Amino acid sequence: MSVVSTFRRLSAPKKALTGAALAAATAGTLFAAAPAQAATSTSSAQATAKKIISDSAQYQCFSNIVDHESDWNVNATNASSGAYGLVQALPGNKMASAGSDWKTNAATQIKWGVDYMKDRYGSPCGAWSFWQSNGWY
Repeated sequence: MSVVSTFRRLSAPKKALTGAALAAATAGTLFAAAPAQAATSTSSAQATAKKIISDSAQYQCFSNIVDHESDWNVNATNASSGAYGLVQALPGNKMASAGSDWKTNAATQIKWGVDYMKDRYGSPCGAWSFWQSNGWY
């Protein structure tokens, strides 16, 4: 039995369908608003990163990585690996060492990411150089 035929068999009267259509339209309105919120969140995260990373060249390298890894989405999750956040920490809870608000706070994720890049690659630009050669860091 197809999904469509199952839906037709379970469909309610027209009033209920009208209500469902209204709910879907409302949800569409909420989803339409998401890009504007994401833009604000992105610019806020970028401003925070610029404050944390005072050297403009290092900031640009960090930004290049975050652009590729999460598109500045603090909640980005890689469906296959489980990597999480702006810098795609794996596992994401590693970032708890920078703060208990690691799941939602861009500053915490940025601080952890910069420290990780310094420890592993010497700097964000070292991490970016590695990323360019390997497609990951």
